[in-house]
Amino acid sequence: MKDRIEKAEVLLEALPYLRRFFGKTIVIKYGGHAMANDELKESFAQDVVLLKYVGMNPVIVHGGGPQINQMLETMGVTSAFVRGMRVTDERTMDVVEMVLVGSINKEIVGLMNRHGGRAVGLSGKDGELIIAEKLKVDDQDIGLVGQVIGINAKVIETLDAADFIPVIAPVGVGLDGATYNINADLVAGKIAQALHAEKLILLTDVAGIKDKDGSLISTMASEEATQLIKDGVINSGMIPKVECCIDALTGGVAKTHIIDGRVKHAVLLEIFTTEGVGTEVVRSTSAKRRPIGRIRKS
Repeated sequence: MKDRIEKAEVLLEALPYLRRFFGKTIVIKYGGHAMANDELKESFAQDVVLLKYVGMNPVIVHGGGPQINQMLETMGVTSAFVRGMRVTDERTMDVVEMVLVGSINKEIVGLMNRHGGRAVGLSGKDGELIIAEKLKVDDQDIGLVGQVIGINAKVIETLDAADFIPVIAPVGVGLDGATYNINADLVAGKIAQALHAEKLILLTDVAGIKDKDGSLISTMASEEATQLIKDGVINSGMIPKVECCIDALTGGVAKTHIIDGRVKHAVLLEIFTTEGVGTEVVRSTSAKRRPIGRIRKS
């Protein structure tokens, strides 16, 4: 009986969040180790389906860099990178689209549907969902790499209203009809803005954002995040993720989260528990840095 009561208490802990986020849009960028480990794949699919069943509107944007690397290596194609961006010629773009849209996207959709969801796979070319233009890095032409200039939110809203779960590959289309490879974090951020999402959640392979002493920061204001980037505390691959969060907050997203996708059921733990499994970045200048384990949800 004690075990049963403890299970009931877990459900009751989630009640305030179920009430608060009912009918809200949650944009989740799915990537990293969570896409490579079979157990984590299953738990992620279950998390997303549960969110839909309890009345939220999850929207998934996925990456696929390691899978693209593997396919290119198999084909004998060598990739070059400029500031973390893959130089993408037409041959590479064909592989990127084949892997993201034709393989990974379908696998994610299949997993969610197997767990009782009604997922639908999309690329940014479907219904002109993601309009892009060529991105130049340090004035260098890196090929068919794009940046988002427009989101057709009606495509996603129509699917949400019909109780489908959109699963989006980060491939966009230019005004000239060209296909562009776009960073999945950036796509997720722009989609979250266009949908006025309650939350943007980025799954990563780290515990979250850490301070200069290496302690995990549970909650921080965007102003503090900007300062930590200037101070070099936030560095390397974490910089674009944090900048994505700041941009999303500026664009009207209520809260953003960088969470540890290596943790089973990380999405549910972040949304429905007080501690979470990563760092939330918020607009409020009143946000205080708190060690992990302290109540932080507002």
